[in-house]
Amino acid sequence: MYQQYQFRRIWRTVCLFLFIITISSAAFAQVKVTGKVNDAQGTGINKATIRFKSGKDQLNLSSDSAGSFSIVLPKTATYTITVSAIGYSTFSKVIPVNGLGDLNIDPIVLAVANEELQTVEIVGTNGKKYYGNYSFSATKTATLNKDIPQAISSISKELIADRQAAVLADAIKNVTSVSQSSFYNQFSIRGINQNEEGTIINGMRTRQNYFNQPLTNNLERIEVIKGPASATFSSVDPGGSINLVTKKPLTEDRKEISISGGSFSTVRGALDFTGPVNTEKTLLYRLNVGYEDSKSFRDLQFRKGYMIAPSFSYIPNDKTSLNVELVLNNSNSRLDRGQAIFGAAAGQTDLNSTPIRFNMGASNDKFNTQDLMLMANFAQKLTKNIAFNVAYMKQNWNEDLLEHRTNNAFATDENNQPIRSLAGMIAVQRQQKYSTDNISTYFSINAKTFGLEHKLVVGYDRIITQKLRGGGINTAQGYRLKDGTIAARYDVTKKDLYRFSVINGVNAPVPNVEHFNLSNPTYTLKTLSDYVFSKAEIPPSYYLINGVYLQDQIKYQQLTLTLGLRQEWYEDYGNYRLTNETKISQHKLLPRLGLTYAVNSHINIYGTYLQGYQPQGNTSNLVIVPPPAGTNFKPLESDLKELGAKSEWLDGNLMVNVAMFEINQKNLLMNANDPLDVNRLIERGAQRSRGIEVESSGFIKPNWQFNVGYSYVDAIVTEDLNPLVVGERVQNTPKHSASLWTRYDLQTNTLKGLGFGAGVQYSGNKLPLYIRDFTLPAYTIVDAAIYYSPAASKVQLSMNINNILNKTYWVGAQNYLRLFPGTPRNVMFNVTYRI
Repeated sequence: MYQQYQFRRIWRTVCLFLFIITISSAAFAQVKVTGKVNDAQGTGINKATIRFKSGKDQLNLSSDSAGSFSIVLPKTATYTITVSAIGYSTFSKVIPVNGLGDLNIDPIVLAVANEELQTVEIVGTNGKKYYGNYSFSATKTATLNKDIPQAISSISKELIADRQAAVLADAIKNVTSVSQSSFYNQFSIRGINQNEEGTIINGMRTRQNYFNQPLTNNLERIEVIKGPASATFSSVDPGGSINLVTKKPLTEDRKEISISGGSFSTVRGALDFTGPVNTEKTLLYRLNVGYEDSKSFRDLQFRKGYMIAPSFSYIPNDKTSLNVELVLNNSNSRLDRGQAIFGAAAGQTDLNSTPIRFNMGASNDKFNTQDLMLMANFAQKLTKNIAFNVAYMKQNWNEDLLEHRTNNAFATDENNQPIRSLAGMIAVQRQQKYSTDNISTYFSINAKTFGLEHKLVVGYDRIITQKLRGGGINTAQGYRLKDGTIAARYDVTKKDLYRFSVINGVNAPVPNVEHFNLSNPTYTLKTLSDYVFSKAEIPPSYYLINGVYLQDQIKYQQLTLTLGLRQEWYEDYGNYRLTNETKISQHKLLPRLGLTYAVNSHINIYGTYLQGYQPQGNTSNLVIVPPPAGTNFKPLESDLKELGAKSEWLDGNLMVNVAMFEINQKNLLMNANDPLDVNRLIERGAQRSRGIEVESSGFIKPNWQFNVGYSYVDAIVTEDLNPLVVGERVQNTPKHSASLWTRYDLQTNTLKGLGFGAGVQYSGNKLPLYIRDFTLPAYTIVDAAIYYSPAASKVQLSMNINNILNKTYWVGAQNYLRLFPGTPRNVMFNVTYRI
């Protein structure tokens, strides 16, 4: 018994000794590893994913806001460290951990990813640059901008945020060759005024009215693809296409709340939440919400609107990806037709005869719109080199309008002479609805033949847009007759039939809608029952586009040849499904030819030739009423010839591009500026636009970023019904324009977190869109901003001061009664909280 007791005692002692040795050995084997993850500028990357793997053992962690990380490894072994972050190339390296003390790894530098693996844009990016260096929409494939043989300007969400650019016009004033034409969602690109009012979102055509500018809260970037891009987007404007790319979900948790307030009683709010829904990070979400309640420097004007945009991405593996998003834009405002001036005469125009706040309208006018879009993108890799892609958009757009506006003419006296202190007026009620279905399917194929690399795209597009039945327009205009009826115009030879009254000491025929007194403006609630309205149904219309296309990017060593053909069939129905239905059918073969040569790893030179095609029929938004029976307006045809150079430096952190171009367009359809028929159109002839663009964006230092550009545009009329204007400059476009925006963040310990922004915008003089009797002067606008992020906080405070010098200027004009003044000095404050 005693021996057994002793044996058990000795055994317990041995086991305890072995246990202590084991624990001690394990403790001794533990190694603390520290390091840092940086971008190319040496700035730490927040929330980079770091994985240490040895055999079946794997440990995961994330970097902090400074890019630093620290982990205790449980044993000595050989580990594979893998570091990844959205928007950056993945880093991987094998490191031995020998247990000879703590290990400090050299800084890990992640390069910006040159190309996303997805063939359609499913996952968002973490880039923090003022520009994007790739595009999915321009070639239907993920392609670096410098490899695309066409000028593309890109404005990132970072630049939008730094400038507090709430609407599209504020965001794109940094884009070369793009100038604002009015208060509407309407721009001149490369000297060509937009004809079509549709917007391109994620590469998909939409149909919405151009009077309202959407909020920018849900935009990842804005791409301006210069020149006609009909081979890619179907019917689009010859000057260029503005493609709005929406934010996509991220694989990391991120939450951002922003509140802004400032001049003109402006209050804005926004939130941007994103991250994974499940632990496997195969299901991602993003929610963007925007809100605005603001007045204006313009009398009567206001805007109340909100935007809600949820989206989900499902990526179960590296072969399948799906994104679904909904965007709801709701806006209540008044339609601003611009500033009217009086006493105008050719060569003697006083743009300051009325203040820039001056507006014509009524206190109960309204312009309410709602735009609902459902979008889906699906990509499936069938093989290593073949992928199938499909994108779908469903859009419903509604409008409810009441406005009192000028009829583009002055009042007339009893002798039919203009009374230049009185503007003729029209009252309009309008309600209408559009519906759009847009589907794009294509195969992307990578192949090699005879030493040539091919990137093929074979696809089919189908676009359907309907102006739904049920829309209507009531119009009150003209002059009152003694018998109580209305005459469309004043006929001095039949003056005995008209009613007359003394206005401003002048005997004049009585209008249906009271004239607006330019010298003594008053704003009242108008009683619509005082008017005699003519009522009309807005004819339902329908158009259908079917397009098939083939594109091949053929690469041989440093040379890439881009060839494309698109065959398009267009059907346009007026008075759709009514007894008097009319139909216009057209078809067009559109070529695309581009050549890119990589001089070296930094510089590409290119040349391109493109053709554009834009039907002008029942559903063109310019054609407010269908053309008369038997009328078939010719399509707007255009072509582009362009030479340029694109370059990237400093590991992709500095971009410099130069482009020379010529665009020709013919069969222009424009408003005839007829006061007796405001909807009458004329085919004007042809125009030619030539120019040069220079733009650069990037980092001077890791804490100093900029965006700068200059353009010269020589746009002239080459054919016109009026021979006197042939050879004259095109209206509503400046010859010279330039812009600069820069941000510098201080790095000294005492002032760290403080940053400054500054910008300059120059625009040359312009002619009004419809007349040539006066010139809008050139202008230079100076802006500035200050940013402050307190140390170790998640808050940024900012203040933007726009038009510091309080310059009076006009962004565009149509005629004497529609000038569009720029915003005077204004201040916006913002608080952004990031988690």
